[in-house]
Amino acid sequence: MAFAQALLAVGCLFAFRASSAPTRSVATQAQLRPEGAAGNKLRGVAGNVTKFHALSTGTMPCACDAGQPTWIASTRTVPKCIFIDLGAADGNTLQDFVNNKYGPVAQCPSGQWEATLVEANPRFNAPLKQTEVTYPGQVHAKAATAAYMCEAQTTFYLDTTSVAENYWGSSMSENHVDTQKSGLQAVTVPTVNVLKLLYETTIPADYVILKMDIEGAEWDVLPCLAQANSASLVDRLFVETHPQAWGNAGTTQPQYDAALAGLRAKGVDIPKWYHSQTL
Repeated sequence: MAFAQALLAVGCLFAFRASSAPTRSVATQAQLRPEGAAGNKLRGVAGNVTKFHALSTGTMPCACDAGQPTWIASTRTVPKCIFIDLGAADGNTLQDFVNNKYGPVAQCPSGQWEATLVEANPRFNAPLKQTEVTYPGQVHAKAATAAYMCEAQTTFYLDTTSVAENYWGSSMSENHVDTQKSGLQAVTVPTVNVLKLLYETTIPADYVILKMDIEGAEWDVLPCLAQANSASLVDRLFVETHPQAWGNAGTTQPQYDAALAGLRAKGVDIPKWYHSQTL
């Protein structure tokens, strides 16, 4: 217990960063669920496609899809830590996970883990594929794919100027300051439905860490996730919140706050002040 409390204190220290700080920091997971810990999360779908956003500040490639009968639930029986990294860059946050900065991986259920890395910027295709080679069967890279709340094709704007920051400003939003500085250079990439990814790759007994650093698209995704049954599969959500104008769904601040509250009500632990390490 003392070790867990000390690790939690360190995690809170790493997670907090004043807005004027020059670099981003990584939050530390307090303690991963030990093998044999009970899982009480529910699995299921929340119906068909839901269109709940009345306003849009940009172009949404598709509407919230909170669940479909055609989704295939995972039949895996051995529980694991599942690390889902949305906005994975070159896979550096995976290294933080492997190096116990999100909690001691030895304490994962069954002592096993898997990771799914989702990154839309094609600049990182090669290093992400290399992570699959480094961790065969454990890492699944979805390169040149944008994390979203439905499946479609989307315009993705590239940050070509933030070289020292590992091009951290690439975004689905044309309002993002870094995509604007880069002249709105765009590529077309597919989107992966985060809700479907959770439903099809995790089981209730897993310890699921969802890290979300998607440069504004969290304003679209989180309200959708909050209404889905698959949200209860997430144990801990690390989300870096960006300016509201970088979202495309027209989500208001009260709607965003309500989504976070709804996720917490489903049992999702959401630390505050998270800023992911992308360098």
